[in-house]
Amino acid sequence: MSRRRKYSPEFKREAIALTRQPGVSCRQIALEIGINPNLLSRWRREADTETGKDFKGSGSPRDEELASLKRELARVKKERDFLREAAVFFAKESS
Repeated sequence: MSRRRKYSPEFKREAIALTRQPGVSCRQIALEIGINPNLLSRWRREADTETGKDFKGSGSPRDEELASLKRELARVKKERDFLREAAVFFAKESS
């Protein structure tokens, strides 16, 4: 049996902030940061209904670092894919 993971309030706030960007879905963000999409949707609902209140729970600094690294990796992968597509596009145009 696996142990339940705990996430810090800061991690939850950052994840919710990412979902509020235009053109992205909760599912997309959840998969990028490595959590279940339903969990992120629930956090967002809770944040919308309980404005001003912090999330309950206690995440460890290690979890926060891991989540931060996962977010950075997802961002770098997007940048890499964008540059790869741009290179292919310009290679086709120049030939």
